[in-house]
Amino acid sequence: MESVIEKKMPKIYVADSEGDNTIVDYFKKNGNFEFVGTSSDGNKVVEEVKQLQPDVLVMEVILQNLDGFAVLDRLREMKEKCPKVFFVSNLSHSGFVTKAVQSGASYFMVKPVSLENLENRINEVLGNIQGKNGAHQLDEKISNIFISIGIPAHIKGYQFLREAVKLAVEEPEIIGSITKKLYPTIAEKFETSSSKVERGMRHAIEVAWNRGKIENINNIFGLKIYNRNEKPTNGELIALIADKMIMDV
Repeated sequence: MESVIEKKMPKIYVADSEGDNTIVDYFKKNGNFEFVGTSSDGNKVVEEVKQLQPDVLVMEVILQNLDGFAVLDRLREMKEKCPKVFFVSNLSHSGFVTKAVQSGASYFMVKPVSLENLENRINEVLGNIQGKNGAHQLDEKISNIFISIGIPAHIKGYQFLREAVKLAVEEPEIIGSITKKLYPTIAEKFETSSSKVERGMRHAIEVAWNRGKIENINNIFGLKIYNRNEKPTNGELIALIADKMIMDV
């Protein structure tokens, strides 16, 4: 006789602006999470998260008494395991995204957000907690860098570049065979041509540079390596991000 193992629902806590109950109401009614609490006071958020130990903390940057970044700093110092933090904020300045990524947040989304998309991002990241470490953690780190430097997730080049970075992490020497091996490997996976892979990546880099987030790239890598008029080649950007992923392991 087969035994039925009850799947434990992840605990979620929401720290949002006073009077904004949209996200709270969504997760209170959501059957996939155990809603454990909410507050708009940063000090109270720290206390309750330490006590309740949620798996996920969805948090606004602007809170009473203690802002979201200060909350995250406090939580990272505690002995208990820090929850996965998702910033969902009215603040859209790219500097906040960079700071969130550098502070250890899993994701940064700008309001108004699709609550279904937020739930999907949470579920993707929670895959790490449930034992799917390598690939999911790498996907998360790459996605955070792409968000910060301004590569939008809806364009094909985003997917091509992400796959390229993962391949370069697994096999660093592939960067030396970008046209003979890297592009064809990605093209085969996405059922397209090598030339479309190359053009898609180039377009993604062009979009990022046109958004003017070059400083974010320099901040992430700790070097002033690019300016407005100097764009990296596909291979250069892939190698740069892959090297950072390897160093951060």
